[in-house]
Amino acid sequence: MEKAPLFLPLVILLMQCLPIVPVTVSTTTPMVEVRENSDVVLSCDFRTEKEPNPRIEWKKKGTDVSFVYYEGQFRGAFAGRARIKGATVTLQRVTQKDAGEYRCEITAPRDTITLGETNITLTVLVPPHTPSCEIPSSALTGSMVQLRCMEQQSIPPATYSWYKDDKPLTPSRMANATYHLNPFTGILEFKSVARGDTGQYSCLASNKVGQSKMCEAKHMKIEDVNTAGVVAAVVVICLVIAICGFGGYYAHRNGYFSRHKGRSFWIPQCHGVAHISSQNLHRTEDKTNASYTPPPQDPADFKHTQSFML
Repeated sequence: MEKAPLFLPLVILLMQCLPIVPVTVSTTTPMVEVRENSDVVLSCDFRTEKEPNPRIEWKKKGTDVSFVYYEGQFRGAFAGRARIKGATVTLQRVTQKDAGEYRCEITAPRDTITLGETNITLTVLVPPHTPSCEIPSSALTGSMVQLRCMEQQSIPPATYSWYKDDKPLTPSRMANATYHLNPFTGILEFKSVARGDTGQYSCLASNKVGQSKMCEAKHMKIEDVNTAGVVAAVVVICLVIAICGFGGYYAHRNGYFSRHKGRSFWIPQCHGVAHISSQNLHRTEDKTNASYTPPPQDPADFKHTQSFML
């Protein structure tokens, strides 16, 4: 009994040395995935040191931080489609706009540390829509051809598979394969198409959410190069070039491309005077072989036919 007074101060000292637990906030699901138009639970658990009525707030991060739950009410787009139990929130009929990072904040003014928080990332999953397909209607044998398939709305991003005549084309890793299929970009590439590649082609977009979607099948026809037509075209072009060259040579040899500065001659004619260039005169002389005979003249039409120097 005499030792009790000595033991009591030791107990009091140990109690004072025990660590004080301030407000703590945690979540059981920091990463949440949910299908579009479904309900989702954002958990938030807390414990305070002394505060019996802590303040609970939910915020959504983005370009700006917006309130989800503040002063006991849901705000903005969450009003009327969310409920809270403790600090855990349930969102109803989520859409892609609801995806993002959320923060649960607990404020305890009486605690040593007055603020605690936890973060939750929400991903809204979207099934694929019908992809857009680019399939050429025809191509020549030996040419390189690409078929494209795109779908940009699915979350997570869709993967692609191609079908020919309703049969799947498997991705080939062989070096001598006639085609290459990329399931992530949706590109089906033929290094050198052959007539056997003719057929109905379609593309299927898939992800782990919902039903896969396929684009409408389109027919691609592979045709041989028209060798006879190409040869005929080359022959015609060569003939045209040869004819043009021969015509130019003939015109140059006969002087059609030469230029002369001719002199003018005044030749009397009936009822007037005609102005004839020397070039035209030379051509006339060539055609008549220098046998030009001037037309008869009426003396009454001229006063002087000759000039005299005194």
